[in-house]
Amino acid sequence: MTSKDPQSWSVAVAAGRLLIDLMQSDWEPLSHCELEQRLDRAVEEILEAELMSGGQAPAPGPGGCVFTQFSRQEETIPHPAAHTVTSHPAAEIEENPTVQYITSLLQKLKWGHSQRRLTGRARLSLSQTVCLSLTLLSTRLSYRSVSSTFRLEKGNIHRIFFSFCHRVNTLQAHIIRWPTGQEASDLLLTFSSWPGWDEKLEQKGLPKVLGVLGHTRIPIRLPASKQDSERGAPHAKRLRKQPHPDSWLNLELACDAEGRFIHCSVSRGSQRNRGGALSQRLAQHPELLPPGTCLLAGAGYPLTQHILTPFRPAQNPQENLYNTAVETHLRRLEQAVADLKERFGRLLYLDMGKSERAGAVVLTCCILHNALLHAGYVIKGQVGNHTGADVVEEEEEEEEGTKDEAGVRLRETVANLLYGAVESE
Repeated sequence: MTSKDPQSWSVAVAAGRLLIDLMQSDWEPLSHCELEQRLDRAVEEILEAELMSGGQAPAPGPGGCVFTQFSRQEETIPHPAAHTVTSHPAAEIEENPTVQYITSLLQKLKWGHSQRRLTGRARLSLSQTVCLSLTLLSTRLSYRSVSSTFRLEKGNIHRIFFSFCHRVNTLQAHIIRWPTGQEASDLLLTFSSWPGWDEKLEQKGLPKVLGVLGHTRIPIRLPASKQDSERGAPHAKRLRKQPHPDSWLNLELACDAEGRFIHCSVSRGSQRNRGGALSQRLAQHPELLPPGTCLLAGAGYPLTQHILTPFRPAQNPQENLYNTAVETHLRRLEQAVADLKERFGRLLYLDMGKSERAGAVVLTCCILHNALLHAGYVIKGQVGNHTGADVVEEEEEEEEGTKDEAGVRLRETVANLLYGAVESE
């Protein structure tokens, strides 16, 4: 090669530089930033594989949610060996019955999926968006694991998921509905479970039960500002203190005889106005309850002519018998909460420091749970596994809430009617 051949010379120089760059990329150590990223990824993959292998739950029975079965099959394969992106092609997602049902429901309710795609951001079809979001809600997989499944960046996963949740929240009035008319009449339950007594007692004033009101706690990550204040507290003081109220959300629910939610409200743990909004609503719109009916609620809720609560503490046989009948109904809500948390494993702990976003996720789970129950996707959770011992202890120690005269009179009437029926036998 001579200087008279400048074109060949420039080609040789470029080839030499490319070779040097390749050798440097192979032999030079990783930068500090790259090394941290790779270590973080390796640690997260190891922990996630241990979580999935150690916390594997048995597959639900024939009546279980189809999508839950679909998700748990993914969880049994340790990550990163599982390349789920190849095991769940678009056709399989489209054919999944649960994805089909939720997609069809959202389309019928005029789901607004025509949002503008941001520059450089991925765009999923509605069915893919539903599948991605159900995966995150029904399992405890990380954004990173799900991003490998759908070949999207974590930032895109985060954006798509919360967009889905906020849009589902707008459907609350369509799916979590208060029953009226004939629908409400069909859902009424007798106050007691004693055959042959209820019809006679109802003629004397014993109400029927439209639904059960209660609450559960959803743990969330304590906001950074609260964490700093907790760390600054003396050790002995921290041991005496109960968990910070902002480390969970209050989920207030009312369910009907079939376990569907007819009322749902999410608030911060520090907000303790239990049943206040619903009680006020029923007072302003008494037609929401058919004549001769009521709601039952746990201790701490307001006692009114529309909402009956247990005696706390019970002081005589009449009150004990009444409490027994009420507690039988309250177990129905405990089962509904267990079913909700069994279907949506994300509710066991939301790694979110912003209560607004966490609340949107919780409400999304309640709305979708109702929709799936309506479609026949029944799932049974085990009471006590997910309801939280802290809530049970809190209920046992809870004092009575506010009481109005009409509520006190109705509760006394019910207690006397029940006890009188027992005495007459």
